[in-house]
Amino acid sequence: MDNQNLTAAPEIKAVPDTIADAFDGFMGAFEAFKEANDTRLDEIEKKLTSDVVTRDKVDRINKAVDEQKKALDQLVIKKARPALGGGGALGLDQMEHKAAFETYIRRGDDSGLRALEEKAFSTAVSSDGGYLVPNETDTEIGRRLSVASPIRSLATVRQVSGHVLKKPFALAGLTTGWVSETGARTETATPSLAELSFETMELYAMPAATQGLLDDNAVDIESWIASEVDIAFAEQEGTAFVSGNGTNRPKGFLAYTNVANGSWSWGNIGYLATGVSAAFAASGPGDILIDAAYALKAGHRQNANYVMNRTTQAAIRKFKDAHGNYLWQAPSAVGQPATLMGFPVTEAEDMPDVASNAFAIAVGDFRAGYLVVDRTGVRVLRDPYSAKPYVLFYTTKRVRNISIAH
Repeated sequence: MDNQNLTAAPEIKAVPDTIADAFDGFMGAFEAFKEANDTRLDEIEKKLTSDVVTRDKVDRINKAVDEQKKALDQLVIKKARPALGGGGALGLDQMEHKAAFETYIRRGDDSGLRALEEKAFSTAVSSDGGYLVPNETDTEIGRRLSVASPIRSLATVRQVSGHVLKKPFALAGLTTGWVSETGARTETATPSLAELSFETMELYAMPAATQGLLDDNAVDIESWIASEVDIAFAEQEGTAFVSGNGTNRPKGFLAYTNVANGSWSWGNIGYLATGVSAAFAASGPGDILIDAAYALKAGHRQNANYVMNRTTQAAIRKFKDAHGNYLWQAPSAVGQPATLMGFPVTEAEDMPDVASNAFAIAVGDFRAGYLVVDRTGVRVLRDPYSAKPYVLFYTTKRVRNISIAH
C-alpha cells in the first residue's frame, strides 16, 4: 500500500496563539474527520467492513479533534476570567474592605476588618469563623466556577443569606371546567403545593503559602486565593452535581431513582436504553438520541441540552441521519457550543463512559429542573500555627442543589 496516500491526523499546535487560531485548527480537524469517516462508512457499505488502516485513521483524527477542542476551550475560559476589580472603580467602602482584607491575609492583622465590622454593625465577619472575601474576589471565584463546572452553567443559580432554602412547588394547578351561561358553578380543587427544604452543604479548600510569599508585595494575594480555590471548588462541585450521594454534599441528578421513561413518575428520572449492552445499535445508532430528546415535553425540549463526557462525544460524532448528515455539528463560532441535532452539547467529564447499565448521556432542560443554591459569601480563616512554616487559608463556601423537575 502506498503510504503517501494516507492522510495524517491534523497537526496540533501545543499552544495556539489566539482563540481564532485554535478555532481554525479545530474546524480543520473536524473537516478531516468527516472526510475520513465518510471513507470508513463507504467501505462498510461496499465490503460490510472497514479497512483497519481507515479505522485507525478515523480514531486518530477523532482524538485530534478532541485535543483541538480542548485547546480552544482553555483559551475561551482564560478570556472569560474577569479582572479582579470588576472593570469599574471601587467605592470607598469596597476599597477599605479590600485593603483591610489584604492586611489580614499578609500579616494576620484583623484590626481593620474588626473596625469595619463595628462601623457597619455587621454579623457576617467573625474572627472565630474567618472573614468574608471582598466582593471583587468573591465574584472572581463565582465566575470561574460557572465556566469550570458545566452543570452550574446550565442550572438555575440562587443565592441565599441563610443556611436553609425553602421553596414551594406546585404539584398540580387549578382545576377548571366548562359551563353554560346560566349553569351552576361547582367549587374546583385548589392547587396542590409541596415545600422543598434544603440545607446548604459546606465546601472547603485549604491552600498554603510561605510567609515569604505573603511578604512579597508584588504578589496579588486575592488573585492567588481565587486561582488556588476555584479549581478545587469546581472539581468537587462538578462531581457532586452529577453523581453526589447527597450526604454532606449536593445530590447529583444521576443519583436520583432512574426508571424506564414509560413508567416515569414524580421524583424519578426517566431513561431510554440503547437496546445494546455497552454500545449503540449497529443500525441507526442515533435514533435513540432523537427519541430521548423528543421524550421531553415541548416546553422543556426547546431549552434542552445534551450532557456527556468527551469520550462519549467522540463516539456520537460518527453518527449520521438517514440523509447522510452528521448529527453532531461543530460550533458555529468561538464561544458557541457544539450541537447534536440542533441541541447544545455540554461536556461534563464527570459523566460516565458508555458502558453496560451506565447513564452516559443526559438530555433535558437543566435550567428548569436543577437548582443550585449558594449561600452568599466565601469565607477565609488564616491559620499560621497548624503547619509551620506555612500559613494555611481555610476557605469555605456553602452550596446545595435541588432537582425540582424530573
